[in-house]
Amino acid sequence: MGDRILKALAIIATLAGVASAGPAGRVAGKVTLTDADGKPATAVVIVYVVGFPEPGTGKRAADIVQKDRKFVPDLVAITVGESVSFPNGDQFLHNVFSQSPPRPFDLGSFKHDQRKDKDFPTPGVVDVYCNIHPEMAATILVLPNKRHTQAAPDGSYAIDGVPPGTWTVFAYSRRAAKPASARVTVTAGADTTANLALLRGAEREHLNKYGEKYHEPTTTYR
Repeated sequence: MGDRILKALAIIATLAGVASAGPAGRVAGKVTLTDADGKPATAVVIVYVVGFPEPGTGKRAADIVQKDRKFVPDLVAITVGESVSFPNGDQFLHNVFSQSPPRPFDLGSFKHDQRKDKDFPTPGVVDVYCNIHPEMAATILVLPNKRHTQAAPDGSYAIDGVPPGTWTVFAYSRRAAKPASARVTVTAGADTTANLALLRGAEREHLNKYGEKYHEPTTTYR
């Protein structure tokens, strides 16, 4: 799943030019998220439009807080060149690492109220974990432009400032087997509707930063 998104984003990143500064349109619609049993699911959903590059702010774009042995939120989207901060809101040590090809890193262990930042210069999907607590998992979508948003709790979304042209709109949620997508043709000053459906599965197992299975904890990390 991640490799598929990464390949698509890598192709997009080689395109010349940036998104037009002229009149733009809007892509809007609704994302339906369900579990494998067909029941409605509740999770963060990111919707984004690809097909053109556009520079980001170059600044910190999101926080992923380590709280109650979870990453909160567990899915964020940023634009190439921006950074993410990882504050530790728990009273014990956490570690933040990734082995995803677009941006492998290890921030080491850090204490309560400390934070560490990481920049992301390459588009792709970056899965993030804690080497101490295997239940902690998050994903960072590093996208080629700023035309992305988080869907509302009811699944509705709207992305403004999309340049005229034919592009692809994606919807992505962690634990989805694959992103949902649709081709859209955007016209300046007009809305284009794209409704998407995502199926959510189980959390994927992962190894620790040494490429090994997690061991039962023998130490209290405080």
